[in-house]
Amino acid sequence: MNSTGASSTWRIAVGLGSCGIAAGAMKLYKHLETHLPPGVVLKKTGCAGLCHREPMLELYEPGGKRWTYVELSIEALSKILTQHIGEGQPVDEYLLDRGERAEQTHAYLGKQKRIVLENCGLIDPESIDDYLAVQGYEALKKVLNEYTPQALISLILESGLRGRGGAGFLTGAKWKFTQEAKGTPKYIICNGDEGDPGAFMDRSVLESDPHRVLEGMLIGAYAIGASRGFLYVRAEYPLALKHLKTAISQARERGFLGQNILGTKFCCDFEIREGAGAFVCGEETALIASIQGERGTPRIRPPFPAVQGLFKQPTTINNVETLANVPWIVRHGAAAFNSLGTEKSKGTKVFALAGKIKRGGLIEVPMGITLREVIEGIGGGSSSGKPLKAVQTGGPSGGCIPVQLFDTPIDYDELAKTGAIMGSGGMVVMDQDACMVDAARFFLTFTKSESCGKCTFCRIGTQRMLEILTRITAGKAAPGDLELLEELANAVRSASLCGLGQTAPNPVLTTVRYFRSEYEAHITEKRCPAKACKALLRYNIVSEKCIGCGACMRACPSRAISGERRQAHTINQETCVRCGACLEACRFDAISVQ
Repeated sequence: MNSTGASSTWRIAVGLGSCGIAAGAMKLYKHLETHLPPGVVLKKTGCAGLCHREPMLELYEPGGKRWTYVELSIEALSKILTQHIGEGQPVDEYLLDRGERAEQTHAYLGKQKRIVLENCGLIDPESIDDYLAVQGYEALKKVLNEYTPQALISLILESGLRGRGGAGFLTGAKWKFTQEAKGTPKYIICNGDEGDPGAFMDRSVLESDPHRVLEGMLIGAYAIGASRGFLYVRAEYPLALKHLKTAISQARERGFLGQNILGTKFCCDFEIREGAGAFVCGEETALIASIQGERGTPRIRPPFPAVQGLFKQPTTINNVETLANVPWIVRHGAAAFNSLGTEKSKGTKVFALAGKIKRGGLIEVPMGITLREVIEGIGGGSSSGKPLKAVQTGGPSGGCIPVQLFDTPIDYDELAKTGAIMGSGGMVVMDQDACMVDAARFFLTFTKSESCGKCTFCRIGTQRMLEILTRITAGKAAPGDLELLEELANAVRSASLCGLGQTAPNPVLTTVRYFRSEYEAHITEKRCPAKACKALLRYNIVSEKCIGCGACMRACPSRAISGERRQAHTINQETCVRCGACLEACRFDAISVQ
């Protein structure tokens, strides 16, 4: 029995994705294992996308009626077992569709269209029977019985599906190039090396619906004529890897992987390769080198992987989300997919909402929806209550888009016009307390440390850019540093070997473009307008407000505050470490920050 169908028994399904486990869902599951009423079936599911409501569970009554309980504790769970299962009375205070939660849930889910995420949070990711019960592997059966490889590629081309890993290349075109390339064997690779800070789209899909990705991969393998495939997933995703290994084993046992799949002449099998967490291995040619046991560094293209890829044979590489779209397209048709989205960006896109966002989590929306609809409508706006300032899209290779451009439609071309990129789908939201100079320094610190070092512009250029940004945030910038920073950024973007090096300057270029006044304040006035850069802060005690209670003095770790009791205190600027402890300790608003 799957997690969504009717049953004659009570069933509880606990969300055990990484977000749920981090919020305490595993404790709930363990508690249920020992306290479950007789006759109640216990199951597990993956991430439903409402990460801000974790831990969660689905309660199914006999007959199939479903109730979603959120933000749970052991005490709440005990009440649900006693009151709902025992007495038949739902516990309103923890239900997702009650009170204020109902309105917020409608705002969060109302504009979403779930294709990739349609099963996430509803099925047990470790049960192939659950996947089969929601039309799992039906698309593969249809392809093997009704499509030639050429007809299948035409279907994917007609759908308009573009690669969801960031570059946005037409998936059907990539398959066509590989299928027509000379040489055998041919390979298909699933790129699960999701390395952007704040991104968790691929991880959640692999954790919650691994068979969906395997099915998409199998369909792609059939299209290009591959008999072997590799799933490259970073080792930092232990739960995703666990579920993938289980799914591969189950698929082999049921005849969906291996020799003569479903009684046809199609033969294909998959292996998992665990990545060591190198950001550069998200780039296709570096990923190929890593699978081959070599150092993960990019190479010059052409030849492209479609012609000469893994082991110098024709190879197609698609990311997790791209492959997860494929079974839906086969089952529903190209027209159903390309009726969604914009003229050049078809279908839906999965995004991870993170940062200063009220309703963080995993969402899937039609292409063409605006940033404002996502951030303020679905995400609920700022979690701090302070005005929004910017959003970083596309990870460290993306750009910072200011709030005045939040009406920009989300598609590949419109985001590129802002200087940012779609990327794999991470969105890090920032409020007015964010220093955009420091944000650029943070992202460049990441890309600099993750540079493979193969090409000079990326290896040296990012280092020099980081040095300038560090000087600026420390109040030690020299005249001309801003112009030099822009010159370096443009040089790195133009001359780096791979896409990661070419996009590394994006956070710098977009913050300089939209927040130049912040850079100038740091350089010429030695002031951080957001009051975020420690070296540029100055804490003072307002004598008219200070009552001499001594709270700030006791909180100061560097003993920089002095004064007599009931007399206005003072701060020694030479020994102040600008930690902000005095500001937090003062109850009389007597500490000013400049």
